[in-house]
Amino acid sequence: MSRERRYQRVGDFALESGDVLRGVTQAYHLDGALNSARDNLVLVVHALTGSSDAAGDWWRDAIGRGKAIDTDRYAVLCTNLLGGCYGTTFDGWDDDDRPHPPITTRDQARLIQRLVEELGAASVALATGGSLGGMVAMEWAAQNPALPRSVVVFAAPAAHTAHAIAWNHIQRRAIEAGGERGLEVARMMGMMTYRTAEEQARRFGRARTPEGDWQVGSYLDHHGRKLRGRFSIRCYLSLMGAMDSHDVGAGRGGVAAALRRITGRLTGVGVPGDLLYAADDVREWTVAAGAEYREIRSIHGHDAFLLESAQVTEILEDALRAAEPAGAGAYEP
Repeated sequence: MSRERRYQRVGDFALESGDVLRGVTQAYHLDGALNSARDNLVLVVHALTGSSDAAGDWWRDAIGRGKAIDTDRYAVLCTNLLGGCYGTTFDGWDDDDRPHPPITTRDQARLIQRLVEELGAASVALATGGSLGGMVAMEWAAQNPALPRSVVVFAAPAAHTAHAIAWNHIQRRAIEAGGERGLEVARMMGMMTYRTAEEQARRFGRARTPEGDWQVGSYLDHHGRKLRGRFSIRCYLSLMGAMDSHDVGAGRGGVAAALRRITGRLTGVGVPGDLLYAADDVREWTVAAGAEYREIRSIHGHDAFLLESAQVTEILEDALRAAEPAGAGAYEP
């Protein structure tokens, strides 16, 4: 069961494109409390179809009392990304006849910063996320280079690759051709990039369902129907567009110039066998940025940042050891 969301009333918000969104409301979860020094905030950013309930849902093994990101010590902020489907809205957001204006990872990061500022955070202990969430966390850190003491980017490139843009293009074409049914097919395509052939061989092999269908096909059908039941075409297209827009070095003199300005510890985490964002793509930007490179070993591929809890928590714990908060006691903004 999802936990109660909070909301920030933002009002007008100018996009990178020049469009202005009216009546913006940003949904978020905040677990734990800010301390007296306001330096114990942890920013967590969700992936493509995720929600702001990181602690109660997709990273529940990593966030909570006594866990890697201990909510007795840290205030954990996770917003629903601009363009997403779980509470962040603007005028016309739910208008079926009007597509969302183009939204970028820079727009998403700037909106998150509006809330960080409203909360009164003087410093951010850790900013982190995976896939699209990793891109936005990276972009947020590039926009606010002196604010985070540690940044961990899981399974995300410094700029969206031609390979990933191509997969998004194919998914868009499926949606254009098939509408809601096309959204299901697009999700199936996405699932094929999130997991590996080795995992599918071990999990399904050539097994069939009692009805005689291939089990792997039934699995994909299930995920397609599941996304169709909980997501909208407009949001899916908006978030894919944001992913394609991602290029942290654009207008900043390149990746190295953009990321070397970050004063805190920066870590990129690759997944060998990731079919969507190759580990070498992650390693490449860490070398350019002078950042630390880590790996998650997994048969799952891209989704390892969601599934390999022990390895993820070890990386997060290590990142937080380098970002100990100074303050104590609760602070209410």
